Amino acid sequence: MEKITIHTDFIKLAQLLKFASIVSNGSDAKIIIADGLVKVNGNIVHERGKKIYPGDIVDIEDIGSVIVEHE
Repeated sequence: MEKITIHTDFIKLAQLLKFASIVSNGSDAKIIIADGLVKVNGNIVHERGKKIYPGDIVDIEDIGSVIVEHE
């Protein structure tokens, strides 16, 4: 599980996927989110603007997991 540290109160899901180098651009993030390949805290998410807070765990099918921490 990869740990990502943010310096703000939250980060939007698509931004997190780019920040963690899971996708290279926003359109790739949009595709994997729309395809239902991303879970936040065990729930499939279809909103790329979903706010991800420290302590949240993001699972990407066939890629791995990311846990968000606050600096």
